[in-house]
Amino acid sequence: MAQVTSPGPLTARLPLLAPGAAARLADALRDAPRRIPVPPVTDRTAWDAVHPATRTALLRRAEAERAAPVPVLRASDWARSFRDGVRTAYEDPARVLRTRTTVFLLAAVLTGESAPATALPGATPNLDAAIDGLIALCETSTWCWAPHDGYTAARGEVLPDPEEPYVDLGAAEVTTVLAWADRALGPHLDLRAPGLRRRLRRETDRRVLTPFTTRRDWPWIGADRPADNWNPWIHGAITAAALLLTDDPERAAGLLRTAVAGLDRFVATLPDDGGIDEGVAYWWHGAGRLLETLDLLAAVGGPGLDARDLPVLRQLARFPHRMHLGGAWYVNAGDAAARLSGTLPWQLLHRWGAALGDPAVRDHAAGRGRDTGLAAHPEAGAGSALTALVDPRWRAALTGPPGEGGSWLTAAEWLPRTQILLARERPGSTGGLTVAVKGGHNAERHNHLDVGSYWIALDGVPLVVDLGQPTYTADSFGPHRYRAWPLTSDWHNLPAPGGGTGQLPGAGRAAREVRAEATDSGALFHADLAAVYPDGAAGGLTRTVRLDRDRPLVTVTDRWAPAAGPVLLRHVLAGEVTLSGGEAIVRAPDGPALRIGWEPRDARAVLEDRELTDPLLRASWGGRLTRLTLTVRDGEGATVRFDRAP
Repeated sequence: MAQVTSPGPLTARLPLLAPGAAARLADALRDAPRRIPVPPVTDRTAWDAVHPATRTALLRRAEAERAAPVPVLRASDWARSFRDGVRTAYEDPARVLRTRTTVFLLAAVLTGESAPATALPGATPNLDAAIDGLIALCETSTWCWAPHDGYTAARGEVLPDPEEPYVDLGAAEVTTVLAWADRALGPHLDLRAPGLRRRLRRETDRRVLTPFTTRRDWPWIGADRPADNWNPWIHGAITAAALLLTDDPERAAGLLRTAVAGLDRFVATLPDDGGIDEGVAYWWHGAGRLLETLDLLAAVGGPGLDARDLPVLRQLARFPHRMHLGGAWYVNAGDAAARLSGTLPWQLLHRWGAALGDPAVRDHAAGRGRDTGLAAHPEAGAGSALTALVDPRWRAALTGPPGEGGSWLTAAEWLPRTQILLARERPGSTGGLTVAVKGGHNAERHNHLDVGSYWIALDGVPLVVDLGQPTYTADSFGPHRYRAWPLTSDWHNLPAPGGGTGQLPGAGRAAREVRAEATDSGALFHADLAAVYPDGAAGGLTRTVRLDRDRPLVTVTDRWAPAAGPVLLRHVLAGEVTLSGGEAIVRAPDGPALRIGWEPRDARAVLEDRELTDPLLRASWGGRLTRLTLTVRDGEGATVRFDRAP
């Protein structure tokens, strides 16, 4: 007898997914295209109202892309993942091809250009370029990124087999482009390239939808391990394909039912504080994908497919602004960039903030969107960009002035499940000191060995920092993950007992006795870190991070039992660093300066510059970071102070 399981929190809220409602769901999907929030290209009232600056920027970009060389996807580049571990040789041009196709898709929708199949070349430059891109995606041997293809690895080969497609993030990304291109450009594709839409459906079915339904042990579903960001990323693409590329309502209903059941596994992993241990950058590729998918379901199905009142989703939508340091800077635990890309789909959070009646969510999203000046970005994905272009409330939000002050800049934020505290010297402003510190454990998703590490920003600019994610290789998610130096505890703001002992991976390597306090005068975080290090390396090791608003001052106090060797206190610094006596000054380029102080008789200070060659790290930090190491040889503790340099 098959095991009976109760419906998950999403499924339980959706009447159209209730047992016995299959026929009702299929009926509801018969006219779903009318309710898709993106109108077809023929609705010129909607497309002619697009934000003018965005229209101009996208059309100019399309013109530049048409003059640029077409990316070539080479078998030898795909094979490099197996040969020397390099992923980017293939994944970068594959991403460029997807983004380039999306640019042409958007431009063709904005211009509304159209011509019959027999019209001469040049009649519809953007539409023809979009068609070329779509066909190029259909012609590739695989949509899967090489490190993910378990079939190829199992065969001991270095090339994909088109007859054995593997469903991964790369396949999800291509599926999304094809689905939304069909939706937005459908009438003009039928006229200019008859048969193309049938090809889009066939390739998506063969490469994604059929494998999704015939194999039910995909590791990203989360059946035998906690689901991670792959789950909503892929299920979101399958939802779009079910609604936009599946003409049979019964089959579309079955796909949706299975996809939502899969999404329930991701929702089950979410802590009730809404925190994402992978950091804000990965929020967009997990939680954000979930919210986007739920929006689409609610749009096409109405109340029968609307689960957006689930309480944890309100907290989930609050996470990005709760981790905001200033400008594009955010608390970046794990594999998250410190400086967020300017191409994120902020309209998603603006929409959720408005729907939830949460001005902090809404205002933060509007402020970040105004920083870019554009309503949509192709890099955010075809569906996100198209939805943003026709959202009148988002268009109106972009007309306001940019600003750093806002309702989301609270005095302190404490996420007890994720164990992250952020506290500001000046509530309502990014001015002055901001400190953040994390507890957690060393088996978090996209984990770095960083339990107890902290961030300090001055006037919204991080100066005591976390490097973030380096460029991925084939080893990034394997047994050799922590060979990458940016992931080690040596390159986080942490103590190293016993003359330099680092933290170890594992769920048991966790902060203990964690507590946080927030008052009008400041905030405090305290944790026992001894269990994070090798057994015996630290008989006792506690860390207390305190913000004192009255002085204003941040202090980090570490206490330990008598150690077998000196204790090293690491500090990763961004800016020009000068060392003198018992203090160091960190000065941001054209920005504020932070003073770091300690008792010189208690510790010996050494500066070490680290040149950065990795492009992702350079995008956040430029060409160099500096590590300040304080070596404490005697005693059972030390305090380091941080304030504004005079």
